[in-house]
Amino acid sequence: MSKPNLSFWIISVLSLIWNLMGVNQYIQQAYRTDSFKAMYTEAQLVTISNTPTWAVAAFAIAVFCGALGCALLLLRKKWSQVFLLLSVVGVVVQMFYNLFIIKSASIYGPGAIIMTIMILVVALFLYWYSKFAEKRNWIS
Repeated sequence: MSKPNLSFWIISVLSLIWNLMGVNQYIQQAYRTDSFKAMYTEAQLVTISNTPTWAVAAFAIAVFCGALGCALLLLRKKWSQVFLLLSVVGVVVQMFYNLFIIKSASIYGPGAIIMTIMILVVALFLYWYSKFAEKRNWIS
């Protein structure tokens, strides 16, 4: 293995923080904390409460696999690719639900589309970056 450059460590740490923020969001949503409820209208909370199990599972897979994949990337393990790919799959399923089934922009506003696109782009980038890191021989 060769020594990764500084950008590898910066990207890996920032991506772990990003995914841990997703884990935090998932936990807040699962436990309906007061701070979580304060961010949404009553109608939005009803929509969240009626989310089907498969969409909630996709959310969990997206954030927990993403966090694990980023942690493995920091540890320079090739297994990061498997978890980051699972995260992408979770993101795609979750975003399909948000964009096409519940039409989240009509519920949460136009920012929902921007966030959806950003989440998908980051997930795809992280999977690509893990493949790039392997080619550079930074992970094994």
